[in-house]
Amino acid sequence: PYVPDSSINTSFSFGWRQMWKYFLYLFLVSIIITVLHVPISIADSFKDDITPGIVILQVLAFFYWILLFPVFSYGVDWIYLKAIRDQEIDIKEMFIGFNNYVNIILAHLLATAIIGIGFVFLIIPGIIFACRLVFVPFIVMDRNMDAVKAVEKSWQMTAGHGWKIFGMGVISFFIIILGLIMLIVGVFPAAMWVTSTFASLYHSIDHQEKVELENGNGS
Repeated sequence: PYVPDSSINTSFSFGWRQMWKYFLYLFLVSIIITVLHVPISIADSFKDDITPGIVILQVLAFFYWILLFPVFSYGVDWIYLKAIRDQEIDIKEMFIGFNNYVNIILAHLLATAIIGIGFVFLIIPGIIFACRLVFVPFIVMDRNMDAVKAVEKSWQMTAGHGWKIFGMGVISFFIIILGLIMLIVGVFPAAMWVTSTFASLYHSIDHQEKVELENGNGS
């Protein structure tokens, strides 16, 4: 099967191609994750209200965001990666993360904490951490690694690609903004394209690493 190179242009173009090839599957996944995000959005809309009922709602939403939503989010990334790899897609696999629940939750907490600390102290370290840990969800789902190893592996895989990932992030921001301008509806294909693009980049670097490993073992 075709494996794209890891350039920015190829990542976006191949992500675009695969997005449309598996559009209905990925669109359905996007709808599902949007619905699953509703409890968080509702709680956030009442963040300025400190009544007891709202406080309880926000606490429940916080635990939902920490203990449940990452499973769905990582499942979405897994579906996108399968689309990039031209593998058969089963929407039920969006929930396969419950079979790897502890690793997903711990990886999400660790990566979020590292990125959050980086933004709290100085914004630039936060951006660097976010770029270097962008592959954590793919690694956990694809390689079944625990939290610490997944963070370490993402850091290793993104070595030399930091500026590229940052550039892709900036481009993705404007793609999402453009989607919002297009009567909101455009947000779905915009977000789908962005996720496909990063899945394409991971697939490319992952494949390159495996080839180098095989060549090293064969020599």
